[in-house]
Amino acid sequence: MPPPPSALRITRPTPTTISFTVSTRAPLETISARVLHYLSLALRVVIASAILFLLWTKWELLYPSVEGGGVPKWLVSSWPGKIATLMAKGVMTRYLVPLAGGVLWLCARRGYTEESLLVLRGLGIQTTSSSSTYLSTNSTRFIPTTSIQDIFIHEAFKMFEVRFYLAIVVEGEQDVVVVFPSLLPSLTILEEVWRGARSCLYEPKT
Repeated sequence: MPPPPSALRITRPTPTTISFTVSTRAPLETISARVLHYLSLALRVVIASAILFLLWTKWELLYPSVEGGGVPKWLVSSWPGKIATLMAKGVMTRYLVPLAGGVLWLCARRGYTEESLLVLRGLGIQTTSSSSTYLSTNSTRFIPTTSIQDIFIHEAFKMFEVRFYLAIVVEGEQDVVVVFPSLLPSLTILEEVWRGARSCLYEPKT
């Protein structure tokens, strides 16, 4: 199976820091791309809020709250409230709950994978992998320079094809740390990251 199409983005916050980010998300370089991105995020929030309101309405129909609690009357009498009430009454709980759960999962799903390598000269390397949903945190690890024995590009078999990967040899650990483990970008990207990481990590010799 070929690797997912990914793009490399390189940033230099300071002269002694360099960040390599590989992502399957289209670059947000134009205004239209940014507008579409933020509109899609807003749409996810609206849909998720509507689903949660529908579940709340269904709960109130099954287990009415005492006076003063539950869904506010002004919200029930509004057109979104009337639509939610009709849907809650028309759909059985056994179908509504799993369907709503599936929609909420789709709204929370990130939809792209992003992994990065941050190199801090004289300090170390930080690897970060994005989570699959917006509700969970990213996976991050920091490796100090004193623990890094080598950084190299190697090849391995994955299924029925040869894939290249960037690895960090850490002192005291049997297994290497694979950079960009989910995406496994192309050899061209790996070579650029390898050269940039090695040149930035260590102090230049005078």
